Amino acid sequence: MYFARPGLLIGFHGCEQQVRDSIVFGEPMTPSSSIYDWLGRGLYFWENNHERALDFASNHPTQKIKTPAVLGAVIDLGQCLDLLDTQYLRLAKMSYDNLVTAANTSNGQVPRNKDVKGSNEKLLRELDCAVIENIHLIQSQSNGTPFDSVRGVFVEGGELYDGAGFHEKNHIQICIRNPNCIKGFFIPRQGVEWP
Repeated sequence: MYFARPGLLIGFHGCEQQVRDSIVFGEPMTPSSSIYDWLGRGLYFWENNHERALDFASNHPTQKIKTPAVLGAVIDLGQCLDLLDTQYLRLAKMSYDNLVTAANTSNGQVPRNKDVKGSNEKLLRELDCAVIENIHLIQSQSNGTPFDSVRGVFVEGGELYDGAGFHEKNHIQICIRNPNCIKGFFIPRQGVEWP
């Protein structure tokens, strides 16, 4: 009953400046389809977090970005698989259980989340990606309404201070599966100070 999230939000995507500019001027954005994508296949954005997107572009874990930039987007989440919502967390757990059962039946293995070299954080999320993609597969096979987007919160980075429950890189990430949820792209402007 509460699939849709009302209203629009702003998302930010860290990338090469040339890529940002081409998308703003009409080139389609290329969805990510790696087996380690945190929220499955789609177009990735940090929810309302320009600085985190720029940090990602400046310190990309797997490639060197020559001219880091940030692409802004106005987004309607539509039918959202929101992993901040208890019912969807349960769905993710059921999807995981389904993957384990299938692996046991076929003597296969369940994917695992892995560290990136030089980090102790699980940045290669093969397991999480498989769980999310399995949800979409189950939804499709049961003729359920497809999810337009996926939203999740991530605790990342070191403790903000000794004993903190907050971490340096906590964020909410959005994965858009239906490109029609993106209402427009823009080049974020720098803050302006009034005289």
